[in-house]
Amino acid sequence: MAKPEKMDEGQIQNIASSAVADAIDFVESEIVSNRLKSQRYYDGEVDIGEEEGRSKIVATKVRDTVRSIKPSLMRVFLTSENPVEYVPMGAEDVAMAEQATKFAHYKFNELNGYRLLNDAIHDALVKKTGILKVYWENYSEAEVYEYDNLTEEEYNLLLAEDDLEVVEKSKETSVEIDEFGVDVEMPRYTLKVIRHSESGKLCIDSVPPEEFYVDRNAKSVDDAYCVAHKRELTVAELVQMGYDFETVSELTGSSVDDTFSEAEQFERTGYAEIDEEERFDPSMKLIEVTECYMKIDVYGTGEPVMHRILLAGGRSTLLDYEPYSEVPFAVFEVDPEPHAFFGRSIADLIMNDQDSSTAMLRGVLDNVALVNNPAIDVVEGQANIDDILNNEIGAIRRVKTQGAIQANPIPFVAGQTLQAIQYMDLQTEAKTGVTKASVGLDPQALQNQTATGAQLTAQAGAGHVEVMARNLAEGGMKRLFRLLLKLLVENSDEEQLMRLNGQYIPIDPRSWNSSMDVTVNVGIGMGKDEMKLASLNQALQMQMQIYQGYGASNGLVTLTQIRNTLGDILALGGIRNADRYFNPLTPEMEQALIQQQMQNAQQPTPEQMIAQAQVEAASVTAQAKAQSDLMKMEIDAQKALAQDDRERDKMDQELLLKAVEILGKYGTSVDVERIKQMQKSPRYPDQTPTEAVVGGRY
Repeated sequence: MAKPEKMDEGQIQNIASSAVADAIDFVESEIVSNRLKSQRYYDGEVDIGEEEGRSKIVATKVRDTVRSIKPSLMRVFLTSENPVEYVPMGAEDVAMAEQATKFAHYKFNELNGYRLLNDAIHDALVKKTGILKVYWENYSEAEVYEYDNLTEEEYNLLLAEDDLEVVEKSKETSVEIDEFGVDVEMPRYTLKVIRHSESGKLCIDSVPPEEFYVDRNAKSVDDAYCVAHKRELTVAELVQMGYDFETVSELTGSSVDDTFSEAEQFERTGYAEIDEEERFDPSMKLIEVTECYMKIDVYGTGEPVMHRILLAGGRSTLLDYEPYSEVPFAVFEVDPEPHAFFGRSIADLIMNDQDSSTAMLRGVLDNVALVNNPAIDVVEGQANIDDILNNEIGAIRRVKTQGAIQANPIPFVAGQTLQAIQYMDLQTEAKTGVTKASVGLDPQALQNQTATGAQLTAQAGAGHVEVMARNLAEGGMKRLFRLLLKLLVENSDEEQLMRLNGQYIPIDPRSWNSSMDVTVNVGIGMGKDEMKLASLNQALQMQMQIYQGYGASNGLVTLTQIRNTLGDILALGGIRNADRYFNPLTPEMEQALIQQQMQNAQQPTPEQMIAQAQVEAASVTAQAKAQSDLMKMEIDAQKALAQDDRERDKMDQELLLKAVEILGKYGTSVDVERIKQMQKSPRYPDQTPTEAVVGGRY
């Protein structure tokens, strides 16, 4: 086999146009007819014939069932704050994954996520698949500006700008006096210009089923050989995308028979497109454009690479081709078929039931009408025909002979037919899971039952809806948010602000890991709102017990987690704005709060400061009292010394008198001075007088 060679534009055009034609042939021959029938049955039509003069009523099984299922599916996705979440690759990615999850849902809601999800689910229920296209659109904006009285310098500066296109210009010359007083001619310019600016934005479009094509061997968009999106764009839209006006305006009409796509569009909208000849503005001319996504070996390396190939016009003219990372379509299905791209819709399951129920319902009404207004036998020429044709109640009928008019009664058999209709209703309920009991509208099925029994009966039919929700989530929602993450990471060129937990925080998607996996939070096993609420209340009680028992450093429960539980409880009750009732809290905010509390704990409280002041005051009072007592003791000691001096003087006087008395009586002299010296000597030489007084030595 020869080595692959690099392809030229002609080869690329031939390969892509051939793949698109084969995909269109497969869809239109195998799928479109079924989708047309599904749409007709949803609109209240059937394929069984009608008889003139008989009932034409239709039992709208398809429409009634779809309208019953859709609210349940929408509730499953919209009551959950985060229907899907990004899974971190490691411990360091936890905060990043949470931030990416919040931001992706924020962008989805900003792009009218409710309407997009409603369209996708509706198409999946009626036409097998719902298609959402996720892409990043680079576009140019043009604004017209007018400038008057420009100088030569200002005029040249404007013309030097790259993003400016001159539409009109004019020049006027006037004589002015310069700074030297000389008359000079000064040109003045008037300009009308268009300023072009390049920008980009994230886009999510709901693709009509008739615009989406895939090859017959595809099992999913990931393994498909060719995935195509065929639509009509105006010349102006193509020019805005960067293509030359003359090139795109000369493109011809469709390259294939559009009978099926036009018929499908007419069934969906109920009106046809505007005639091309009525578009007098060349820029509004409609051009058929097909975006083909397929792997192709453009460069001759032997390894095909995913490319986006743009074909336009009746001859599938190649406008552009470029490498593309991933097919930008998310496919929603409620009942996928294994090993096949197209599964089954709810309409596919019950269209035959609509025919049967319609036939029986018409029979019942016809029987009731014949019973109330039976056929009559008339003797020709014996009754007035005009009177007979008058169906007014109590009308007079003129006859020539008695018995000229006789009723031909019809037996009432509708009662038996009603049982057959009920049987068909049960068959439809078994196929779809939508029963009166499941929505709480069957009093006979729910009477004389406990609350638990009634709840189990109501949940018995909800299994079908839960499976549908899980199929939608695992298929379309996971791929949708994986594409969102990839586009945000690849195309964001600056930080963005997002309101998160009541605060505007900077978000930089460029730092996120675009290979994070996606997990869903809806579908089987998720339970009803009452069960979720009971679980959350139980979790809240355990959280409070742990936090109150072990404090903020318990290692298991944080205030942020408690705040999240409270927010989820309010969300289940339909209250989304939990910030009105509980202040927003993040781990960072909680950590700062704990640090502040620790700092406050190190500083004395006002009560502690008062107690400390009281202790200090009591200490000062005790010291003052001790000093006062010491001073009093010193005074008492001085008084004791003074009293001792007086006693000593008295003793001296008495000693002198005794000495004189002894000398006169016995003639013996007494050494008075020696006795005085003995009296004056201290009794306790090692103590001060005060200590001696205090100790009781004196």
